[in-house]
Amino acid sequence: MPTTVTTVRATPAPLRHQERRVLQGVGCGLRDDEIAAELAIPEGVVAGHLARVLTKLGLRDRAAAVVHAFDCGLVVPGRGPRARAESSVPRLAVGHAAGPGVRISVLGPLRAWQDGRPVNLGHLRQQAVLAALALGAGRTVSQQELLDGVWGTEPPLTNVVPVYVYRLRKALRSGDSADSVIEHDRCGYRLTPGAVDVDVMRMEHLVAEAATADRAGEAPEAIRLCSQALDLFGGEPLAGLPGPFAELERMRLTERRTALVQRKLEWQLRCSQLGEAVAELAALAAAHPLNEQVAAMLMRALYLTGRQVDAVAVFDRTRGHLADELGVPPSRALRQTYQMILRGDDAGLGPALAWNTAPDHPGSGR
Repeated sequence: MPTTVTTVRATPAPLRHQERRVLQGVGCGLRDDEIAAELAIPEGVVAGHLARVLTKLGLRDRAAAVVHAFDCGLVVPGRGPRARAESSVPRLAVGHAAGPGVRISVLGPLRAWQDGRPVNLGHLRQQAVLAALALGAGRTVSQQELLDGVWGTEPPLTNVVPVYVYRLRKALRSGDSADSVIEHDRCGYRLTPGAVDVDVMRMEHLVAEAATADRAGEAPEAIRLCSQALDLFGGEPLAGLPGPFAELERMRLTERRTALVQRKLEWQLRCSQLGEAVAELAALAAAHPLNEQVAAMLMRALYLTGRQVDAVAVFDRTRGHLADELGVPPSRALRQTYQMILRGDDAGLGPALAWNTAPDHPGSGR
């Protein structure tokens, strides 16, 4: 009768106290001689402890030990053998790790500040990982999502995401705080709620306040708040960052900015702030020649400032762009604006005119 052999997977042996301390030192970036000095043991003993740690935990090398020490919570930036004095200081709650001390800007080239000082965020793919977390709106982003979003169809040969996160945690540590602004669990990574000020969240908060002011009939206040939101943009969002995620977010945030400019300009037209609106609309129309809503707003503003000929010229120019680049005629709403200008319909073209947002052909630039 054949003998059945049952294979039992061995569980990792627990680390001894001194092995844990050696792993902590490695995680803090100490050399073997530094760990030996801290623990008052020979350097050769440190090397032996580290070899046993790698074997017990099934880790490939020292770099893997650094990541493991960080992800298992044994090491956080600012704590460990380099900072003995911290052992007597109560640890702050993670949710209050950074407060306003860490700021991240994605509405332009990715930048970060730690207590008001610029932070070196490393190379571009590491920055792209941070951008994905910053735009995650507090949700956990899986490691696979980060790989897909940053590397696309050409993932790295080694598991570099934890290493990048480890470096970002160290770089973004606020002041003398020992707590991390990036949390890790079995599902992935996320920015610690309340720990980081991300400019895109401030922008959306200002936009919501502007909409509330508009509903209350306070258009000047809505214009002021919307202008503050637009001032947060500092160039092309996520400029230069690689990967599909950054490319999609770059497009989304650019379109978001254009929509906010249009909303602000509509409020300016409603408040008869025509002089300010014309210059900004002309620049916006030049940047987005297929956007028919912008063209119609510019035509209205020009007409209301006595420039009927210029308003008609905008229509002709937009019609030419639509025909040449999309092969379509102007939309019904743009044609209606044009006809009212030809008729001199002051009432229809007044500041309170609303744009008809229902497109009657694709590519109308709304």
